[in-house]
Amino acid sequence: MPLFEQKLKGRVYLVGAGPGDPGLITLRGVECLAQADVVLYDYLVNAQILEHVAARAELVCLGRHGHGRIWPQPAINERLVAEARAGKIVVRLKGGDPAVFARVGEEVTALTAAGIDFEVVPGITAALAASSYAGIPLTHRDAASAVALVTGHESDKQEPALDYRALATFPGTLVFYMGVTSAAQWAGELMAAGKPAATPAVIVRRCSWPDQRSVHCTLATVADRVADQKIRPPALVIVGEAVSHDVARSWFTSRPLFGIRVMITRPKGQAEPLRRRLCELGAEVIVQPAIAIGPPNDWSAVDFALRRLPEFEWLVFSSVNGVAYFLGRLCSAHGDLRLLAGVKLAAIGPGTSEELAKYHLQTDVVPTEFRAEALADELARQAAGRRVLLVRASRGRETLAERLTSGGALVEQVVAYQSRDVASPDAEISELLRAGRIDWITVTSSAIARALAAMFGDDLRRAKLATISPITSAAFRDCGFEAAAEAKTYTMDGVVEAILEFGNPPP
Repeated sequence: MPLFEQKLKGRVYLVGAGPGDPGLITLRGVECLAQADVVLYDYLVNAQILEHVAARAELVCLGRHGHGRIWPQPAINERLVAEARAGKIVVRLKGGDPAVFARVGEEVTALTAAGIDFEVVPGITAALAASSYAGIPLTHRDAASAVALVTGHESDKQEPALDYRALATFPGTLVFYMGVTSAAQWAGELMAAGKPAATPAVIVRRCSWPDQRSVHCTLATVADRVADQKIRPPALVIVGEAVSHDVARSWFTSRPLFGIRVMITRPKGQAEPLRRRLCELGAEVIVQPAIAIGPPNDWSAVDFALRRLPEFEWLVFSSVNGVAYFLGRLCSAHGDLRLLAGVKLAAIGPGTSEELAKYHLQTDVVPTEFRAEALADELARQAAGRRVLLVRASRGRETLAERLTSGGALVEQVVAYQSRDVASPDAEISELLRAGRIDWITVTSSAIARALAAMFGDDLRRAKLATISPITSAAFRDCGFEAAAEAKTYTMDGVVEAILEFGNPPP
């Protein structure tokens, strides 16, 4: 086949996204998403998984119950075929596993009939995740030697396809998918077929999500529990003696921040380390940047400083962003790090020092207390009478420059990056805050504190504020707000520890 024809030939990947936790998608699934031109995804797919998709790709949500039209299967099949025929790489992203109650057979049939190449990428189905995340064994050497995955919502058929007599005598665990709204029907059929009414059961809702919930009951009471607990999909029901062997608490729900929703306000692209740490502790994390970081409008001042680097004896960085933008410009427009020969380096804290280490640079001075005052005090003795270049943002406190100057240093400042407030928040996040459904807001700079006050106003009082330092707390206080928790160590880990100590104060 000629090369140009190969390039025009599309392909479809039918990918399982897993039950909810974004870490459960397979590496192969991530590879498919990264190369996709179009992604057709179910609404139950965790939005964080879509972060693996290239910015150029088109994202198509196939509808959400209660929020507009749900795409019918024939329309999905037609779209898959049409996009592939147009030469595009298409990912059909499904919750759970494509081959478990996800209609992959119909899509494969349509693609095969159209002559479209495809690949099916397995995912973790909800039943398997429930066993691990909810601590409910599907098999047990004394109670269950087999597992049956059963639909609780059959398509319209002339004759019911399920043999409830066979299911009632099945020698193991039954897992009902999509069976919440039909619980009374299938549970009644099982009992009528001889399954004991006292058979243990558990309803697991939103398995592996930060708001996962388990409700224990029996086969006789499952429909009542669905009704009185107001349980809505997505949920599955596990029925069988193995359920009685579950652990007291699952590792997933026993994490210290499980059930807590935290809003991170760091700039876009810089929230991931903090998000990951909070998620590991069980929190549901949403990201709403309060400020945006970008390059200076004009590089001329930075370029002038870079050409004069040999004139300076100290290069001082007051933020991670300063390192990234200043050294990035150095390497892209002025040669390489040999320009720093003979220049000593100072950083305001470990995060900034770690950013320098990415360039294989060792910091000469890092204060024990990570703030401008401490850095100035630490550096003043060594920088007196020396030429110092301070790399900074377009806005911020003048404390460091003023203290170094008063100590006898010859200080020049250069703006290496722009910081500006985000004008308006995401509408859904704003509504969550207004409804009091955000527990914590992390605040990691004074600029972020002021931007949040302008963005949300009095709605900020509906959540607890966790700040990175007394300086940040003071900035909030100037805006009329008090922090509920303040980091003792002025780092991202310090913010997390402050949140943890709020709920579990040290003895």
